[in-house]
Amino acid sequence: MDEELRSLTERLRQESRGSAAFDRLRATEDHDELAEVLTAPGQPLWARELAAFRLGLAGDRRAFEALVLLLNHRDPPRCASAAHALARLADPRTARAAAALATNELRVAYALHPVRLLVELRAPEAVPALITTLERRLHPHDPHRRVALACVEGLGTLGDPRARRVLKEALAHPALARAAAHALTRMPEEQQAR
Repeated sequence: MDEELRSLTERLRQESRGSAAFDRLRATEDHDELAEVLTAPGQPLWARELAAFRLGLAGDRRAFEALVLLLNHRDPPRCASAAHALARLADPRTARAAAALATNELRVAYALHPVRLLVELRAPEAVPALITTLERRLHPHDPHRRVALACVEGLGTLGDPRARRVLKEALAHPALARAAAHALTRMPEEQQAR
C-alpha cells in the first residue's frame, strides 16, 4: 500500500470514528460514487478528502478542484495528501494552481506543500513561482522560514540558472545560507562572455 494512502487512511478513519461510510468509501472501486461525494451537500471533510485522494490517484480529473482546495488547507497533513494525489493526477492545470497558491501572500503560511509540489512537477511555472516566493521571504524577521527553505532547496533541485541571483541573496540569511550554498553548486556553470 502507498505510504501516503496508508497515512491518510489511518487519519481519516479516526476522523470518521470508524464509520460504515468510511469503510464504504475506502473500499469502493466506483469512481462515480467517489465523485458524488465531492458534489453532494453535507458531506464531512474527511469523506471529501478520501474521495478526492482516491480519484486523484486513479487519474480521475473530477478530483482536481477538491484537491486544490485541500492543498491550501490549514491542516498540513491534508495539504501533503492533496499534493501527493495532485502529482499523480497528471492534470495540466495543476502547476498553474500550485504556482498561484505558492505566490499568494495572503496564504503564504500554507505555501509549503504547493512549493514542494511545483518542484516535483518540474513544470515551466515552477522556477518563476519559487523565485517570487523566495524573494518575498528574504526580508528581516519573515516568519515563514520553512517556506523559504523549501524554495531554496527546490531551486537547487531544479537547477535552473535563473535562480542564481535570488540564491546568492539567500546566502546572507543564516537560516538559508547552507541550503543556498548547496543549491548554487547544483546550478550549471555560467557561460563566459566572449
